Amino acid sequence: MKNYLLICLLTIVVPLQAQDYLKSFNHIQEAEAKMALKKMSQRFSPNTGNYDIRYHRLELNVNPAIAFISGSVTTYFTAKEPLSEITFELTNNMTVSEVLQRGVHLSFVQNTNDEVVITLPEIQNTGVLDSLRISYSGNPESSGFGSFEQTTHNGTPIIWTLSEPYGAKGWWPCKQDLIDKIDSIDVHITTPQFAPNNDPYVAVSNGLEINQTSSGNFKTTHYKHLYPIPAYLVAIAVTNYAVYTNEVPNNGSPFPIVNYVYPEDLAYAQANTPITVDLMTVFATLFEPYPYASEKYGHAQFGWGGGMEHTTVSFMGNFNRNLIAHELAHQWFGNKVTCGSWKDIWLNEGFATYLTGLAIEQLDGPSNFISFKQQLVNSITSQPGGAVYLSDADTTNVNRIFSSRLSYNKGAMVLHMLRKKLGDEAFFQATQAYLSHPDLAFNYAKTSDLITVFETNTGLDLTTFFNNWLFHEGYPSYNLQWNQPTATTVHIHLAQTQSHPSVNFFEAPVPVRLVGSNGNMEDVILNHTYNNQSFTIPVNFNVNTILFDPETDLISRNNTVVLATDTFNLDAKIQLYPNPTTQHITIKKPKALQINTIEIYNALGQLLGRYPWQSQLDFEAYPAGLLYIRLIGSKETINKTVLKK
Repeated sequence: MKNYLLICLLTIVVPLQAQDYLKSFNHIQEAEAKMALKKMSQRFSPNTGNYDIRYHRLELNVNPAIAFISGSVTTYFTAKEPLSEITFELTNNMTVSEVLQRGVHLSFVQNTNDEVVITLPEIQNTGVLDSLRISYSGNPESSGFGSFEQTTHNGTPIIWTLSEPYGAKGWWPCKQDLIDKIDSIDVHITTPQFAPNNDPYVAVSNGLEINQTSSGNFKTTHYKHLYPIPAYLVAIAVTNYAVYTNEVPNNGSPFPIVNYVYPEDLAYAQANTPITVDLMTVFATLFEPYPYASEKYGHAQFGWGGGMEHTTVSFMGNFNRNLIAHELAHQWFGNKVTCGSWKDIWLNEGFATYLTGLAIEQLDGPSNFISFKQQLVNSITSQPGGAVYLSDADTTNVNRIFSSRLSYNKGAMVLHMLRKKLGDEAFFQATQAYLSHPDLAFNYAKTSDLITVFETNTGLDLTTFFNNWLFHEGYPSYNLQWNQPTATTVHIHLAQTQSHPSVNFFEAPVPVRLVGSNGNMEDVILNHTYNNQSFTIPVNFNVNTILFDPETDLISRNNTVVLATDTFNLDAKIQLYPNPTTQHITIKKPKALQINTIEIYNALGQLLGRYPWQSQLDFEAYPAGLLYIRLIGSKETINKTVLKK
């Protein structure tokens, strides 16, 4: 088993329009923050770390009309150290009636820490696999977001569960340490045959439905899930569901999307769920086939306004496209590969947000995708600070963990900027490698793991990119000055300021669009590697204007574009010599030009020195390499370069 910590997705959404995207994801953030606030104080037991879970068989008895559960859980586990006792988590309002190991009753104690502490008959040595069975019953406590909820819809009873992140112990004895995924599960749900209105009860859980068996007035439905899964993603629901399927072609190996919906909402659901097939195709084409195609994907309607991406069956409060896309995206990013700590939450939420945007790009076209990105950038830059990656202190603040501005929106735009930096082929290949990496697939990942995979697959050093955009705070504002000195060239000078002092310079490819007076148009990428950089662009038409970042591929704000003929003419009249230099330079300028301040920067855009105007500068103390000289006047700023030997 590998270390693991979840942050997956509860969502509330509005009908899909790119313009409504930001509003809907603010609802997502609010819902997740409220949910986590209820559960974070519970945590998992620190006394369960001395064994690995291998398998659970849940045999559950429920009646949707009664808030009660009984049954047994058989657990196979491997000792990580010699064990004389073993601890499971179960809220203390639930009652354990017996614990059996190969037919032998074991002694146990339930304590006020929501633990069942079981005494083993003999020491279980390290690496030894063993099993036991816990029988229990009780009225599960609701956490307010549905650890175990008994309610009604249209007058018909329903039971459903929602355990993220630490609510599983509210309804079954388990281990909630999120670094330990269960290798596989069997879930047997015994219910009455019929609801009070004589509709058949239908039971839902993870994985593939194996069979249904009847005995008198009761029915047992058996599900099997053969992939690693944490306790919080195990779920059940029972009511008088209407069931229908949408089929995914899956390149000739079709599998079903099984929809379990309230009969009164059947027409609404049938009109809205077919888009799931298109979304599945988009994600499978861009990344990899759906990870659980050998079992199913599904939706089960439940009594909460949002959604929860339980593995293979997302519980849904509605069937709007944003919700369908986001929960589906988590089957890859969150369920197959899960963030390894609260600090890495963007690996779940940033990816799920971006995949919803990719669905807009693929299904709705470029203009809607641009609108989507504009919404994200407006949110991100609404405040000057904030990093995607959380600090230790941040992890104690639920609203910070579930920040729509940072964990969701900025995380998504960082991925988009990484895509633009690498190119589509390299970006999607690296993401595919991340999902299929043998140490990460069906396991957990931390941000460092993602960076390593991307650097290995592209051969690039991405340290600066991730330091600036992920670990540090803020965003740049760009000033672009340009002119067309000849019929075949455009001269561009690009400078930036930063909204937060943690970053001296944001390195990024900067897209601009040259627009001609006769309708000509050319898109150019400026490889902006240092501040106050100049570019000469060959053109074959008369440029009328330049559009900065025309498709919103950058996180930036308050950008300006200026036709600055006078500044460029002055630039040509200023001389710095000797260049290259070993010790000092002399600056020659027109007498009419007033320079107040001189700033010297290195190739990383870091300020090395600031001086009042002087015609000679001593460079002896500066490191060898290309240095950038900013001459700041009362009306203009002129930039030059000097090579220090």
